[in-house]
This record gives sequence, structure tokens and C-alpha cells, in this order.
Amino acid sequence: MNKILLIIRREYLTRVRKRSFLVMTVLGPLLMAAIVIVPVYIATMSNEVKTLSVIDETGFFFGKFKDSESIKFHYLVSDIASAKASFSKSGDYALLYIPKTELSLPTSAILYSKSQVNINVLSYIKTVMGKRVEELKLEAKLRDLKLPDDSKLTTDDILRSIKASVEINTIKIGNEGKEEKSYPEVSVILGLFSGILIYFFIFLFGSQVMRGVIEEKTNRIVEVIISSVKPFQLMMGKITGIGLVGLTQFLLWVVLTGAIVTFVTSSFSSKIKPGSATEQLIQSQAKGMTAMQLPNAADSTKVTGEQSKNEVIDAIESIDFPVMIGMFIFFFIFGYLMYAALFAAVGSAVDSEADTQQFMLPLTVPLIVAIVMAQYVLQEPQGPVAFWFSIIPLTSPVIMMVRIPFGVSYYQIILSMVLLVAGFLGATWLAAKIYRTGILMYGKKVSYKELWKWLMYRN
Repeated sequence: MNKILLIIRREYLTRVRKRSFLVMTVLGPLLMAAIVIVPVYIATMSNEVKTLSVIDETGFFFGKFKDSESIKFHYLVSDIASAKASFSKSGDYALLYIPKTELSLPTSAILYSKSQVNINVLSYIKTVMGKRVEELKLEAKLRDLKLPDDSKLTTDDILRSIKASVEINTIKIGNEGKEEKSYPEVSVILGLFSGILIYFFIFLFGSQVMRGVIEEKTNRIVEVIISSVKPFQLMMGKITGIGLVGLTQFLLWVVLTGAIVTFVTSSFSSKIKPGSATEQLIQSQAKGMTAMQLPNAADSTKVTGEQSKNEVIDAIESIDFPVMIGMFIFFFIFGYLMYAALFAAVGSAVDSEADTQQFMLPLTVPLIVAIVMAQYVLQEPQGPVAFWFSIIPLTSPVIMMVRIPFGVSYYQIILSMVLLVAGFLGATWLAAKIYRTGILMYGKKVSYKELWKWLMYRN
């Protein structure tokens, strides 16, 4: 046992003191924090105002395009030919032309610009025009109803009265009837992020184990080491030491990323105006939305800054951080140990990294399948496919982390943990039989048939 601890200490300190470890420890949190900070920073610092000129031959859209922080509209009374001729000298970002129609409502327009049109500008124009056409159609229907002469209601009053903002609150009912508000968007983001992180760490540090074994074998250092320790002790010490390096780096990433995001976003908060496009972007990110809400495009669904802040706080508080972090550490450690043992076996069976390709496929396929199936599991986290993939040891580290934010019964988690530990022990036993033979074998191309012979050797 003392020899294994010495190997663990050597592997850990050797890698922690490397410049690459220090660089990735700093660079990793910066990259992850940038995913949150950069969109907010760009929205905060962007002062460019796009001016659009509008020629509306129908007259239906006059005054309907409202100015915002980033988009300004002005209406022209000239014909389209003159406007196009002077467009290059006008300094406008784009020219919107809505041609007159004879027998139907205007449902199309032409947008002239000097370069590719910004997608947000295009979406905003489509939203405003679509909403206005719907209003015109509804007004026509209401006129057909022929309201009584003494009625004081106007079509505008009726239009305002039928507008509604729909909000759906999701509530989970526990076994004891206890109600708890749920946030599906947060669960999706948290589950997918945790699964990808597990996948990334297993590949990153598992491949380090394989490269370390190949390097020692190629340099013949292992011949000296094996004279003092058993092959199994060397393999377990190397796997555990590198695993502790990965766990240390992960914990540092969590702490540093949280500190960076908290510091930077708090400094942005004083620069953000309530109701601005930047605030809407932050609200959209907090809710897990994939696109920014456009200014004035959905006035009926706006919420106040205080309400949005409370929703974000409630969503964060709904996350059971001790359970998530504890489960992540468990599935990372044992998932890594299982795959690292197999990576070490592959490294001991070959003489160079180029020869590992034929043996890497069976190891990488389960992890790749797990990442692919994670998309389906997010839609049906309680389905049979999600259950079996979260139980099988080769895929459970990724899939179970995807499922946990949605709520998984204790017996399924315990079953998955027990099978994963059993899978680790079985993989370690197989890897040790390959490792003890392959670590001292040089100059021979190893096949699957040869590996099977090594597995069948008696002690």
C-alpha cells in the first residue's frame, strides 16, 4: 500500500507542477466564464444604432415600427426608385419597401441593404408586420359582426381586451403531496453541461494515463520501476494520481468560474438600464432561452427587472448543489477509474500512440453513444431508454448526470452507483491481466487474439 501511495504522490505532484496544468487551471475558468460574460459584455458595449428608412405604400404600417436602443426608423414619402438612387448616400443601414397590394393585405416586403442584414433586425420587422396583418384581419372580422349602434366599444377596445399573456408555472408534486416549483430549462442546461463535463474529463485524463504508460514503456523507465513494485501497484498508483489531478483541477474551475462570473456580472449590473435590450438578453440567458427577445416585439410578455431577478434567484435556489456536486464527483471518479484502467491496458499493449487506434474504438464508442443519446434523454428523462443507459456502467457516468437534475429515484441512483463500482472492479481486473504482460513486451504488433491469450494466462 505504501508503494501505491508513493506512486500516487509522484504522479500527482509531477503533473500539478507542470506549466500546462497551471495554464489550463487559469484558462479553463476564463473560457467557461466567457460563455456567460461575453454576450452580456457585447450587448452592454454595443453603441451602434442602425437607422432604417421605410417606404410604406399601403399606409397600414405607418408608426408601427417603434424605435429602440439599437434600431431607429424614419418614413419616406418619395417613390422607391428615388429612394434606391439616393440610398448609398443616405447613411441608412437599410431601406424597407412595403409595396401596395390590390386585393389582399400586404404580407411581403423588400429590404434593401449594403451588406448582409442583421438577423435581429430582420426578425423584428417580420414580427411587427405579422402582428399588424393579424390586427387588420381581426378588425375586418369584427366589422362583419356589426356591433349595435349604441355600443361604446370600438374595434381598438376589443383588440386590446382579447390580448393575453400566457404564463405557465411548472409544479412538481412529491410522494407525500408536497408541491415544489420546477424549472425545466435549468434542468436541461445543468444536465447537459454535467454530462459533457464528465465526457470531457474522462477522455482528457484517461488519455493522459495511456500516454504516460506509453512514454514510460518506450523510454524503458518501467523496467526499473517494475523491479521495485508490482505491475498492478504501478497501474493503480498512476490511475489514482492522475485522477486526483483531474479532481483538483475541476474543483479549482468551479471556484474560479463562480468568482469570475459573480464579479464581472455585478459590475455590469450598474450599467444595464431596466427594460433595455441588454436586460432582455440577460433574462433570456437566465431562463435558458436560445434567442434574444427583440425590443417591442412582445410588449405583452415583458416582466419587470425585479420579477426577473426573483425568477433567476428562485431558479438557482431550486438546484440541489450538494447532491449535484456529490453525484458529479462520484460518477467522475469511478467513471474515470474504469476507463483509465482500460486506457492503461491499451497503453501497455502498444509501443507508440499511433498503434492505439485499433484498440481505442471499443472504448470511445460507448462514450460517444452516451453523448448522442443525451439529446433523447433530455426529452424523456424517465423513459426506459434513459433508465438502461444510466444503469449500464460504460454509459452511466454521462447519462445519469444528465438525468439527475430532472429527479431520479434513490433506488435507480444506488443501482447505477453499485453497478458502476462493479464495472470499475471488473475493468481493473481485466486491465491488470493485460498490463502485467504488455508492460514489458516490446517490438511485437499486438492483436485482439493476443490480448485474449494474455487474459487467459494464469497467475
